[in-house]
Amino acid sequence: MSESKLLRGTFVLTLGTYISRILGMIYLFPFAALVGDVGGALFGYGYNQYAIYLSIATMGVPMAVSRFVSKYNALGDYYTSRRMFRAGIKMMFITGLVTFAFLYIMAPFLAKATLGNQELNNSLADVTMVIRMVSVALIIVPMMSIIRGFFQGHQSMGPTSVSQVVEQLARVVFLLVSTYIVMRVFHGSMALAVGFATFGAFIGALAGLAVLFWYWKKRKPNLDKLLAQSVEPAQMTTMQMFKELFSYAGPFVFIGLAIPLYQYIDQFTFNKAMVAAGQADKAEYMYGIIQSWVPKLIMIPVSLATAFGLTLVPTITSSYASGQYDLLKKQIDQTYQTIMFLVLPAVVGLIVLAYPAYNFLFTGSKDGGFVLMMYAPVALLFSYFTVNAAILQGINKQKYAVISLIVGLIVKISTNSLFIMWLGGTGSIVSTALGYVISIVYTSAMIQNNAEYKATVFWKRTVLMFAFAALMGLSVWIVEFLLSFAVNYEDGRIAAGIITIAGATVGLAVYGILTYRTGLLEKVMGSRIVGVIQRRLLRKKVSKAS
Repeated sequence: MSESKLLRGTFVLTLGTYISRILGMIYLFPFAALVGDVGGALFGYGYNQYAIYLSIATMGVPMAVSRFVSKYNALGDYYTSRRMFRAGIKMMFITGLVTFAFLYIMAPFLAKATLGNQELNNSLADVTMVIRMVSVALIIVPMMSIIRGFFQGHQSMGPTSVSQVVEQLARVVFLLVSTYIVMRVFHGSMALAVGFATFGAFIGALAGLAVLFWYWKKRKPNLDKLLAQSVEPAQMTTMQMFKELFSYAGPFVFIGLAIPLYQYIDQFTFNKAMVAAGQADKAEYMYGIIQSWVPKLIMIPVSLATAFGLTLVPTITSSYASGQYDLLKKQIDQTYQTIMFLVLPAVVGLIVLAYPAYNFLFTGSKDGGFVLMMYAPVALLFSYFTVNAAILQGINKQKYAVISLIVGLIVKISTNSLFIMWLGGTGSIVSTALGYVISIVYTSAMIQNNAEYKATVFWKRTVLMFAFAALMGLSVWIVEFLLSFAVNYEDGRIAAGIITIAGATVGLAVYGILTYRTGLLEKVMGSRIVGVIQRRLLRKKVSKAS
């Protein structure tokens, strides 16, 4: 496969992922206005369960199938690739059906544990209903995921990218339309509206599956030609085939489970701890902010790290396997610097603009602004944990990443309730941050030991990035202060939007100019990026002159 085709495929897949993420964020703003923070909590109860059980149902198999198919295609053994695909479809259907049945049956018990053995703003029946509504998607999504993996194994990223966007679009449209109709047209309950909103996962899955079937029908003649040209297939039993598949699957499922597992711990401890702290009346209100609304904003910069983490594995693996350790160290260093360069200013901007940003995007809430300000730094932790896990996977030391996740989760379980009782709802954020810090320290040590990586250059440039981010933050604060004489973020969404957009624009300009003028931008992002910026600026000047 040519490098240009590889880059194009990576770009297509990344673009589809980003569009899907943006759609998955935008819908929250009108949805939050319709159902409120308590409705957000109810929505989170269902989706947190869904995320965990989906990971259990798929077990990292879709990405592993991609690797398996790619390997045997490279050997010319298209028969074994197709055989794995057929067996994988059957397995995903069975595991999806089993996890759906289990989650559906267990919904009342999970609902009871979620509410801390008592009814709060949301009733036991409401939570049970929402969990059951979202569980239906488990029947389809695992099969859809393995079809995507099969196409990716053939270096065809279009089906995955397009189906992701269509799936998300269908889900969001159904979610918003059904919520509006239930609450505003038929004046139904908020719980019923949220139930239909979670059922949107099933509707989206149907739409995504339809796209994949269309691609399959279109591509099948060419796939059959490859099958006819297959070399003598590998002599493998079905059991041996799955054994190899699951040897690939472990790391993929582990990386994807990290954030959902932390949220899962919150689901079963948050309300109980808030009740114990004498804040039962605020429990679900705070849960909605902390678990449903704010994380979506935090995941914007984190998605940059996720994209780097997923594309990092092949290059790290290649350098490590070929013994090019100097190149390996440069790749690790470049990745660390790029993550800090991109995520740090976003974190600082979210901290300084936390209150107007939250009021602009969601309903007016001082608690929401405070939670966003507290949660923003965790974006860096999410990012570096994802990247460290990918690096360890690339150098075939994924067991250390698994150990770090287990240790971090133990810390989260041990401290979560205590911190919530001490600090209120934001105690769960502190507990999460502590768990991730310990995991990152451990994984960083393992990377240094096994890749002989020294972070000297990274830390030197990080000091400079912190200085520039601080200056950027100061400029944003000045803008916010000056605008406060004319508008206040508490005056409404328009006023909050003016402050947010003006502050973000100035902050981006200040950080961009500082990093460009000092040469930091070129050192971190490369001369190609700087060249693109220069050409575009030049075009602007030429167009203005004309």
